[in-house]
Amino acid sequence: MIRVCVADDQPLVRMGLRVLIDDAAHIELVGTAEDGDSALELIRSTRPDVALLDIRMPGRDGLAVLDEVVRDPGLGRTRVVMLTTFALDEYVFAALAAGASGFLVKDADPAELLRAVRVVAEGGCLLSPAVTRRVIEEFGTRRAAPRPHPQLHLLTTREREMVAWVGTGRSNDEIAAALVPSPATVRTHVGRAMLKLDARDRAQLVVFALQSGLAPGTV
Repeated sequence: MIRVCVADDQPLVRMGLRVLIDDAAHIELVGTAEDGDSALELIRSTRPDVALLDIRMPGRDGLAVLDEVVRDPGLGRTRVVMLTTFALDEYVFAALAAGASGFLVKDADPAELLRAVRVVAEGGCLLSPAVTRRVIEEFGTRRAAPRPHPQLHLLTTREREMVAWVGTGRSNDEIAAALVPSPATVRTHVGRAMLKLDARDRAQLVVFALQSGLAPGTV
């Protein structure tokens, strides 16, 4: 059973997510919150597998809650998906850099939201397919000079190459199709790179690739 909590200051959004999750198989809603402070309290008391957090909430916003979750060793198994009204909300980039496992637009298809919960609970990340490329593009234009990850030197040349491809938003299957090796081989290299860079999940690996200035063909 995947345990989920929801935090959003709009009653209609909370109600809609409650109904959706209550009707889903193998997913349990452990609570809802209407602001950041109560969201953090809820997360700490229930320790959910996935927390769906509105980026913009009164008082402590979603980013502040995310920061607390990421820094709390006791919440190491809790994954955060940010909810936003606009696909390219300016806070999305900060959320990914801070350790969010992905983001969803609030009017996303219900099936997509449930899939996101399941993917993130299994350790994956979710960058909505319709906006992934645009998010990465925008993130890239906002960053300053490359700031290589301090543990980047630990990666092999092949691992650096895989991280560069992950930074383009492509899946393991898409990377394998471009480079010829099997998806399993790509998965192995990506997994090793995540361990060496202490990446919380694939979404954070995307951020590390962009911040380090890695790009396919330049490694």
